[in-house]
Amino acid sequence: MQKKISGFLREIEKRNSHEPEFMQAVKEVAEDLIPYIIKQDIYHGKNILMRMCEPERVLMFRVNWVDDKGEIRVNRGYRIEMNSAIGPYKGGLRFHPSVNLSILKFLAFEQVFKNSLTTLPMGGGKGGSDFDPKNKSDSEVMRFCQSFMTELFRHIGPNTDIPAGDIGVGGREIGYMFGQYKRLKNEFTGVLTGKGVSWGGSLIRPEATGYGTVYFAEDMLNYEGNSLKGKTVTISGSGNVAQYAAEKCLHLGAKVLTMSDSNGFIFDKDGINEDKLKHIMFLKNVKRSRISEYLKKYPNASYMRDKKPWGIKCDVALPCATQNELDHIDAKNLIANGCYCVAEGANMPCTIKAISEFKLNKIFYAPGKASNAGGVAVSGLEMAQNSLRYSWSREEVDEKLKQIMINIHRSCLEYGKEKDYINYGKGANISSFIKVADAMLAQGVV
Repeated sequence: MQKKISGFLREIEKRNSHEPEFMQAVKEVAEDLIPYIIKQDIYHGKNILMRMCEPERVLMFRVNWVDDKGEIRVNRGYRIEMNSAIGPYKGGLRFHPSVNLSILKFLAFEQVFKNSLTTLPMGGGKGGSDFDPKNKSDSEVMRFCQSFMTELFRHIGPNTDIPAGDIGVGGREIGYMFGQYKRLKNEFTGVLTGKGVSWGGSLIRPEATGYGTVYFAEDMLNYEGNSLKGKTVTISGSGNVAQYAAEKCLHLGAKVLTMSDSNGFIFDKDGINEDKLKHIMFLKNVKRSRISEYLKKYPNASYMRDKKPWGIKCDVALPCATQNELDHIDAKNLIANGCYCVAEGANMPCTIKAISEFKLNKIFYAPGKASNAGGVAVSGLEMAQNSLRYSWSREEVDEKLKQIMINIHRSCLEYGKEKDYINYGKGANISSFIKVADAMLAQGVV
């Protein structure tokens, strides 16, 4: 079996040897899926997984824009339209200096499986730019977004490809891009999700990824007769996902100890309560400053520069920052300090070796394609509301989100149960693969 997996990965690497993040995502999936595929006669000779690893379309384009000094700046724009077997392409746009084809292909590949798990009719895609919105004026961000959309608009649409936000793309950026799309197409349509509530957005969308991650962690604990109430939680990141993961942890009675940014993390042994969380939201969303400023108002907390929070003793860990932020050394530290539940809020934040440590030690581990699917699930609900020209209440959307996460957990259990362990990664990979693969078979060689 290992020879078959290795042979498959060699074939993929021939075309993608310069894309380590993408290869990491494929390897993680292949190790679960190839043993399953071999046992299913329906997939023999169809090379379904090979086809799923190749994007249906890769778009790369130049984005010229003018900064506040009148200088013309140049960035690269991308859109990876990965798979449309079960619906139009759906996935976020990321604006960050680290953006490249490898990162976007891994994100698009993961998005295919994640979207399948939601049971909503959405294919997988991802895009973005190496543009950095940090330290840019609103006018500069607007000019960049308008230039970016001037090229992207011809490739997307409400029945073709529906982008959303991701790192570096929040309500401001979505608004500027939506306005430019509307101007170019002369139509008001649900082509982007994450819009403002007053112009087609959905309630709970900003909270959805963080809330969904915590709902999934709660589902894992509930399955064993436990809950988040009274548990200590370490969280990485301090952006949208981390903020609302922290908020939902507090709602469920947990004690949040840490949050972080790219410079380091804060540790508040007394717990980050709702007032403290509001201050963090002010620092990050309004003031756009660093997490270290938390100590100016709450000096009893500690700040660890250039460190990650995975050495802090906790019951539950929620990595919500970025890919590969938690390695095998971090995993060992978490386990040694008593952590027994890890749910990914970011996309692929745990390395393959870290995941192996969690599995070896029978730690509850939820892969991002399952635990952070809440964001794209509510994006799907936003699409439905746009099509209906209708909006649901906050309570209705939250209940639908909660039910979707329960259903994803059930799907993972169906294919992830082993003798003395629930392999959530395996369960998520197989469950999501079946839906996409069967759709691809039904549609022929396209």
